[in-house]
Amino acid sequence: MIAPQPQTQSHLSLALLELALTVVVCLAAVLLPRLGNPFFTAVERSLARLARRRRLAVAVVGAAGFLLRIAILPIIPVPLPIVPDDFSFLLAADTFAHFRLANPTPAHWQFFESIHISLVPTYQSMYFPGQGLMLAAGQIVFGNPWWAVLITTALFCAALCWMLQAWLPATWAFFGGMLAVLHLGLFSYWGNTFHAGVLIGFAGALVLGAFPRFLRRHHARHAWLLALGISILVLCRPYEGLLLCLPVLAAFLHHAWRAAAAARRLIALRAALPLALVVASVGWLGYYDQQVNGSATTLPYTLNRAQYAVAPYYVWQQARPEPAYHHATMRDFYVNIELPLHTLMHSPATFLPFTLGKFGYTLVFFAGFALLPPLVMFRRVLKDRRIRFLVVSVALLGAGMAIEVYLIPHYVAPFTAAFYAIGLQSMRHFRQLRLSGAPVGRTLSRLLVLVCLVMGGARLAVGPLHIQMVEFPAGAWDFFWYGPGHFGTQRAQAQATVAAHPGKQLAIVRYAATHYSMDEWVYNGADLNGCQLLWARSMGPERDRELIAAYPDRTPWLVEPDNADATVTPYPILKEQP
Repeated sequence: MIAPQPQTQSHLSLALLELALTVVVCLAAVLLPRLGNPFFTAVERSLARLARRRRLAVAVVGAAGFLLRIAILPIIPVPLPIVPDDFSFLLAADTFAHFRLANPTPAHWQFFESIHISLVPTYQSMYFPGQGLMLAAGQIVFGNPWWAVLITTALFCAALCWMLQAWLPATWAFFGGMLAVLHLGLFSYWGNTFHAGVLIGFAGALVLGAFPRFLRRHHARHAWLLALGISILVLCRPYEGLLLCLPVLAAFLHHAWRAAAAARRLIALRAALPLALVVASVGWLGYYDQQVNGSATTLPYTLNRAQYAVAPYYVWQQARPEPAYHHATMRDFYVNIELPLHTLMHSPATFLPFTLGKFGYTLVFFAGFALLPPLVMFRRVLKDRRIRFLVVSVALLGAGMAIEVYLIPHYVAPFTAAFYAIGLQSMRHFRQLRLSGAPVGRTLSRLLVLVCLVMGGARLAVGPLHIQMVEFPAGAWDFFWYGPGHFGTQRAQAQATVAAHPGKQLAIVRYAATHYSMDEWVYNGADLNGCQLLWARSMGPERDRELIAAYPDRTPWLVEPDNADATVTPYPILKEQP
């Protein structure tokens, strides 16, 4: 989450373009119900032959997720960290890459406070460790954590296709996997930031793909894949992971209870060791909490929120007393940005519309405008036995998310595969829709897919089309659905300017009174003493003098992000020294 920067007025928006194209193809399907039928039929038959080769189809989806993103790097380059979540996860990655779980609290730690970062009792990200471990692997192996995001994105798209093969016909599973490549892999913020949902979505796809296969065949490999998915959820998003695993557990126990005695013994035998993996992940999470917080039962997330946050995360909880903040921008984030949303959820008059708004926004994130029309067939989906379990699971998710104050699309990433299965089943029914005997549904479903492809091309051509990619939150829709532009360049340029000087440097950031708190610049890696550039907050001339004296081996600089071009100058306090 970052502040909106001054933008050139744009005459075209990606969201409005998609909406307009959706309206146009809806009219075209009604007026020309057999439009392009020979062409689309030939394409569908060719793809069906590939889709029926299930393992090859999964491999093609995964390869497409990787290679297509590589191909568009000249247009959409390797992303820079741009939101507080990014920097927090990168701190965790750097900590793990140094082969430790937490870092000691630095001296003068108040200068290094930042959103989603804990400094006492240890210095570490507040988030669960799963994403940080994945990013650390990218940092160690490739030198840049984002490459781990890319590989995980490809694995996620492949796993989603594999999951869908267990619930839908092979052709539709392949289509769903390629749709995930286009949206979530190439263009959404999931694959183009460091805090997104691809790892969690991968885990959810493993759970929902392995679960029905194990019930049918009782193969040990499916039990291991199921356990792996659950273990990743434990280390990434345990609350939403629990919402996913509860119906899985209920169905599993029901199946075991109805099975013959011999089958029950086989199930227990082949599930025992994989279950130990889940238990081990829970135990390791407790050990991690102990190292970070000093308590195996206290999450870093919980401790950080208790230190800084006023608004709780669940609707039945009351707002906490305001703590004594050391920085105005920190107070602005927790009091002026988060707290009003909690107030909306606590008011009977605004709870329902706000909750519906959360769900509606999440729906549009996964479906866009182009894939909303097939959902008119959702009533028929409710009658399908094929995916009834997934519908019930999503209903449980809705109940679980209704009691949370906040909802950002990656929160529900464990259920991504279920969303795709329900959406694809809706489209299968939609294709059968006929008006006066004309195949309107079939033609419209084809044209809506074409709109998705056109929008992918439009995202790549935002420059020639003079489409302005607006930063979050001013352009929340574009940021989430079409992915961020190459944002974060101002901080990166300031960092390069300071780091170009020899020796160790100290960048002291001074915000203007009007600075937007979510545009945070003060983030560091795990090694504060050994890093070449150390970022710190300005706390006034006298306190800044103390910080400069504490780091005599560093050259101090004053960074003012709110000035034109984010000015970087030698720290003027040195001129006052005798």
